[in-house]
Amino acid sequence: MNRRHLIVVISAVVALAAALTASAATPVLRGTVGPGFTIKLAKKPTRAGRYTFVIADKASIHNFHLVGPGVSKKITGISFVGTKRATVSLKKGVYRFYCDLHQSLRGSFKIS
Repeated sequence: MNRRHLIVVISAVVALAAALTASAATPVLRGTVGPGFTIKLAKKPTRAGRYTFVIADKASIHNFHLVGPGVSKKITGISFVGTKRATVSLKKGVYRFYCDLHQSLRGSFKIS
């Protein structure tokens, strides 16, 4: 193997290792909005840290808004249908997620 090929292989291995480390270090939290009048997280976090929220928005009349200590993030918007990702650092405290147009669509979790 010549030097150029060796550099390409080493670069690929380093990039793969970095990608695996990043994905392993940031837990993924999956949630849904809709269809109909529903909003939920499949699993609620309990520890402080950095999380990636993956929200499947299945209704064009809702959004997914996350609010808590130091966070106010509209992950999906009204009229959006599809999936969006957002990485957020969660601190100790209570967090709420809801639809801005329909306040009865809500949930919460506590980070201790």
